[in-house]
Amino acid sequence: MALVKYNNNSISAITAASSLTSGAMTLIKEQTASSSATISFVDGTSDVVLDSTYPIYLFKFINVHPATDSVHFQVNFRDGGSSYDATKTSSVFEAYHLESDDSSLAYKASNDLAQSTGVQRITSNIGNDNDQCGCGELWLFNPSSTTFVKHFIVRSVHYGNPEVYVEDYYAAGYCNVTAAIDAAQFSMSSGNIDSGTIKLYGIKDS
Repeated sequence: MALVKYNNNSISAITAASSLTSGAMTLIKEQTASSSATISFVDGTSDVVLDSTYPIYLFKFINVHPATDSVHFQVNFRDGGSSYDATKTSSVFEAYHLESDDSSLAYKASNDLAQSTGVQRITSNIGNDNDQCGCGELWLFNPSSTTFVKHFIVRSVHYGNPEVYVEDYYAAGYCNVTAAIDAAQFSMSSGNIDSGTIKLYGIKDS
């Protein structure tokens, strides 16, 4: 998945295709929603790796479409127990532009978390018309650490409703737990994830 650079010496040393470097970014798991209440990535389950194998994990969500109109796409993390309730603190801001030409860039205090076990919003309101969806990515850093907090960064874009607009959405925060984060679960604030794909990648040390 990553761009690998070779020079003349490295090319001349290759004697078989199997000796080519695979790059730093590895696709671990892809899941496709189909009227799904949740989509979960659990370390050690269904070929999912979410441990010390990689220092950085990247989730990409593509054309996520809700069954219910005007709902948030959201995530929560598990810290070794059975519940998705890791304590989080985060900050959110957004930029939007309506088809009517109104626009804004603003801090979104209502979407922040402060030592909360609740879900983290990773979009604002997505419409459920046939052409409405959200896309983006979530970075999770060093989730296996039992020393440091576990940071995450979100950037997403979606087609909003009830007002028709495009929104560029940013969230960043940390899971304030000493236990390792071993799972992530995606859902809508109401109703199912009607369709869409979520991919999990592991990224090696640079």
